[in-house]
Amino acid sequence: MREDNLIKNKSEDFAVRIINLYKYLVKEKTEYVLSKQMLRSGTSIGANINEALCGISKKDFLSKMYIAFKECHETKYWIKLLFRTEYISEKEKDSILTDCDELLRILSSITKSTADNLIPNS
Repeated sequence: MREDNLIKNKSEDFAVRIINLYKYLVKEKTEYVLSKQMLRSGTSIGANINEALCGISKKDFLSKMYIAFKECHETKYWIKLLFRTEYISEKEKDSILTDCDELLRILSSITKSTADNLIPNS
């Protein structure tokens, strides 16, 4: 049974999509360089979220969530390059970028609200 944690579940689902896209690119398109970069950053998102959820402080939590946010941006970059170099179709790109953008919005909200709560009102 999955935990009831939206960002954790969405990042895990996204990682599964990234892994499956990687397997497809390696097997069907014989593309190894861009897809490996995408695999690393795309699975790192959830890994950092999991670390954040076990953080020892709010600052530690924020730091790991911000790393996840940056990894998500990097993943978006690799997906766009895979599309522009014709390894994936526009439909494939749009589908996975929709999930990526959703993660970015959630992570942006988490990092902003956490940072706001850490900084006392001036």
